[in-house]
Amino acid sequence: MNDDTLLDLSRQLGLALRRRGWSLATAESCTGGWVAKCLTDVAGSSEYFERGFVSYSNAAKSQQLGVPTEVLDEHGAVSEAVAGAMASGARVRSGAQCAVAVSGVAGPGGGTPEKPVGLVWFAWATPNGVEVESQHFDGDRASVRRAATAAALQGMLRALQ
Repeated sequence: MNDDTLLDLSRQLGLALRRRGWSLATAESCTGGWVAKCLTDVAGSSEYFERGFVSYSNAAKSQQLGVPTEVLDEHGAVSEAVAGAMASGARVRSGAQCAVAVSGVAGPGGGTPEKPVGLVWFAWATPNGVEVESQHFDGDRASVRRAATAAALQGMLRALQ
């Protein structure tokens, strides 16, 4: 996955959002704002990019996005429940029509047998609901984050089709 591919995905997503007249918000943890950065690398992205939340800590997920502390305590930050709540919270709190959320273990440490390094949960919220899925990526921290960024963009494109 290279920068040209990320830029191409960002352009495609921008076109899909423009066609609908929709705006997008991002809620990112392990990608640290990389999805928002890729989207805003496209000239004219202010037409469809509303805002980005980088909610790295559990407190930030709760305060910025409204993720219930009980959900964080029960499932952990890297989970289906939290990714879905992040996307829903970003959509509601931003006023955007859609949102993408990313939460995972980029490594090199922090993994467990249940949540290994490279596990990333994604959620895509639209007026039609929230889709959530996980993927596992191999490689070092940068590779996991780059692959997760691409997957987040690709998933949002699918959710809009």
